[in-house]
Amino acid sequence: MESYPHLADHVSVRVPSGARRTRRPETADGRTIERPRQIETVREVEAQEPLIDVVPRERSDRLNRAVNLTLGVIALAILSPFFVLVAIAIKLTSRGPIFYTQTRVGIDRRGRRELAIRERRLQDLGGAAFTIYKFRSMYVNAEGKSGAVWATVNDPRATPLGRFMRKFRVDEWPQLINVVRGDMNIVGPRPERPSLFADLREGIPQYRFRQRVKPGITGWAQINQCYDACVDDVRRKVQYDLEYLRRQGLVEDLRIMTMTVPVMLFGQKGW
Repeated sequence: MESYPHLADHVSVRVPSGARRTRRPETADGRTIERPRQIETVREVEAQEPLIDVVPRERSDRLNRAVNLTLGVIALAILSPFFVLVAIAIKLTSRGPIFYTQTRVGIDRRGRRELAIRERRLQDLGGAAFTIYKFRSMYVNAEGKSGAVWATVNDPRATPLGRFMRKFRVDEWPQLINVVRGDMNIVGPRPERPSLFADLREGIPQYRFRQRVKPGITGWAQINQCYDACVDDVRRKVQYDLEYLRRQGLVEDLRIMTMTVPVMLFGQKGW
């Protein structure tokens, strides 16, 4: 929220040799189920190119915080009746908790002296770690055996209700709590979990620049591209995110919020 030049093609994805072709399983209504694919991380840079620094456009942190806090509180108040309905639906349709929480990597304040005083970390995660909130859209322990895998169309890890929520980005609504708490903005690059972030910043040199602003619920990348299904998708999204950094501001944020509405209402860019 689930066009600019592409990042230089210097990330390689290894495909196991001798892999068999197997018939894809189908659901009762004939839809093909794509099995989750293991996330293949990248650790080699085949052709090192000069790293171009990306400096976010200057903006008032206080005004930005005030706008996000105000909009976050208003949105939570408006959506609160729907939160109750979604919570009931989740409990009635699958076993497990209503909310799903996970550690994600947030803003890296160390590059800004006025903000670095609040940054105290024992290890370099690439940004301040925080707990993200989502409506649970998958079965309990869905990645217990497979580990972290790319999202797929008709993902078997997702519950029937979860597939609906992911398509219309309903599962992202609880992140308004993160906005009110100050972990996130409404608009910004999507936050990633620490393990994947560590691998992606090694394979995609400009990836770490995304952390120079707070992550968001929606963003320029989210309204232009679907969920990540491979490393190439991440590389393209990085370019969208960096373009946002160069243009960020109140007007730009309001424009992206407006463009997010049809993405949610009509299930665009979602699975």
